[in-house]
Amino acid sequence: MSQDQQKHAEDDFEGGDADPSEQKQQDSTSGKDNEQHSEREEEESRELPSQAAAVHQHLRKDGQKELARDSMALLWSAIAAGISMSLSMVARGLMHANLPDSGAGFMIECLGYTVGFIVVILARQQLFTENTVTAVLPVMSHPTLGNFGALGRLWGVVLAGNMIGAAIAAWTFLHMPIFDTPTQEAFTTLGKHVMENTTGEMFAKGVVAGWMIATLVWLIPAADQAKVWIILIITYVMAIGELTHIIVGASEVLYLVFSGEASWGEFLFHFGFPTLAGNVVGGTFIFALISHAQIRGDLEAQRERKQGLIQRRHKKNRQKKAPDRSIND
Repeated sequence: MSQDQQKHAEDDFEGGDADPSEQKQQDSTSGKDNEQHSEREEEESRELPSQAAAVHQHLRKDGQKELARDSMALLWSAIAAGISMSLSMVARGLMHANLPDSGAGFMIECLGYTVGFIVVILARQQLFTENTVTAVLPVMSHPTLGNFGALGRLWGVVLAGNMIGAAIAAWTFLHMPIFDTPTQEAFTTLGKHVMENTTGEMFAKGVVAGWMIATLVWLIPAADQAKVWIILIITYVMAIGELTHIIVGASEVLYLVFSGEASWGEFLFHFGFPTLAGNVVGGTFIFALISHAQIRGDLEAQRERKQGLIQRRHKKNRQKKAPDRSIND
């Protein structure tokens, strides 16, 4: 086996839909094998040179699983996430309609912004801005054409699904007899407030929002029982800072589009593309690149140490076999 093949066998991943035969083989493994696999993972985590490397490894493995998922499974999960994210608009709109127009009212209202993120992340639904970190790490570890193609497929499917879900929710809230007039007006106010940003502000605020969501994703593996608090704190700060998020903002701006308060051109070119670019830049090109760079040296040192252990093990095996041959002769 060549060095490249050995490297691929150890850690690489070529994206695409999962092979059904491999899936059946995984499903047929016994509980004992699963326990042994968990023990090996814990042992590997203990051998990692830093806690940051352990977090990186955890997220990278999650990213590999996401890149291998079936496209239709991704799409339905992404649609569910788009609908769930609209809960941020609903919760904030309800609070906006029932709280006084004051500083204290604004601070309480911003708590509603966190609801959609809590639901989506704890339900493990596919959110585009999460995948700007998780799915990018395995591609950074092994930047092959196949992995870049798998990343593009994942991003395209998840973004489309999120937008479909946000559009379904916005249309439903507008046309179904669910909310009273003050709440409907609050939804319109939220959307108009987002559209008050210039194109440059949409992008700049989107960069910070993408970076904060990436930070959230990085913290969750170590959060244990404090996951909800981590999600709440970070997304609450996003709400107070009035940062732009492509999926939450899509629900609010699409509500304006369906009610005739904004055009599709404004949705795409004033809000959509600048915010999407900002989220990707903040989540991928800033946070993910820096996070990968900080542990790259640690991973190379670990790989060299493993190779040294393998070589010493082979040497011991050859030494054991040598006396056996002499005895047989």
